[in-house]
Amino acid sequence: MKLGMVGLPNVGKSTLFNSLTLGGAESANYPFCTIDPNVGIVAVPDKRLAELEKLYSAEKVTTAIIEFVDIAGLVRGASKGEGLGNKFLSHIREVDAIVHVVRCFDDDNVIHVDANVSPIRDIETINFELIFSDMEIIDRRIAKTTKTAKADKNLQKELDLLNSLKDLLESGKPARTLEMDEDQKIMLESFNLLTSKPVLYAANVSEEDLKDDGENNEYVKQIRELAKVESSEVFVVCAKIEEELSQLDQDEKMLFLEDLGVSSSGLDKLITASYKLLGLISYLTAGVKEVRAWTIPEGTKAPGAAGKIHTDFEKGFIKAEVVTYDNLMAHGNYNLAKENGLVRLEGKEYVVKDGDIILFRFNV
Repeated sequence: MKLGMVGLPNVGKSTLFNSLTLGGAESANYPFCTIDPNVGIVAVPDKRLAELEKLYSAEKVTTAIIEFVDIAGLVRGASKGEGLGNKFLSHIREVDAIVHVVRCFDDDNVIHVDANVSPIRDIETINFELIFSDMEIIDRRIAKTTKTAKADKNLQKELDLLNSLKDLLESGKPARTLEMDEDQKIMLESFNLLTSKPVLYAANVSEEDLKDDGENNEYVKQIRELAKVESSEVFVVCAKIEEELSQLDQDEKMLFLEDLGVSSSGLDKLITASYKLLGLISYLTAGVKEVRAWTIPEGTKAPGAAGKIHTDFEKGFIKAEVVTYDNLMAHGNYNLAKENGLVRLEGKEYVVKDGDIILFRFNV
């Protein structure tokens, strides 16, 4: 999973990126301190892996990972080359989803590019730049498809979709808000539009507003209302607190969060929200040599999940031996779970669930 972090300059984006990834991206109180995108790889926390490691005395534990890309602060006119413009828009095309960091705190000591804090205006500023960039792509594609559609009637559906997208973008709405059938969704993916990517809003609040998850922060309320309309996700974070957390070990982090009256770190919230946004789950494999989490789309059938490990597993799939994590841990070991009828043999139509522990049988 690859997430691109965007936001206006000075909203706390690079500070948050540094804290989540310990990547050491430059962070300063002036625009465009991020020139090239910084990349950080983060292990997805999963308490189940630690328990399975103990149960199997595993030699190795491999977590699922997320790749974060910190993209430079965009400004009004970016799509026309303002600031550092189109170069950064191209970086966004490479990600699976966008984490849009939005400033939701007042502080006269931190410069705002538009002089005052207004989350909806800030979101619209970036959205419009993404929309303008997409409109150029749509216009070029319409011109090309109009010519070829005369000779190939099958392209008429694509042309109809392109025209619908153009109308939507011209009204100031992102491509992801268009109602589409499954065929149109597949066509939309091929266009690789910036505004078709799922968005997760990171509401960057003060330490005081973190305790109640931004419930009493008017800026956060505005973002949550917007997110409902466009089926996006929102999580509340304090970049300043995350920066402090990044300097602590795991035990110290837990104590610090407890003192703050907060149950989850920003990274935990971000991962939970991004998995939900992208419709992802994790299944597990476990043994003496390795305990591992594998990330797959929700609804994946057993052969597809097997293919995540190796293409041969999918090609030669025979059966999946499945036990749920909860059932395995309740009985203390695999053999006891099996004796109690909790290990199942599943075929090609089985839809893998989050927390399934699977042993694949295959023959190539």
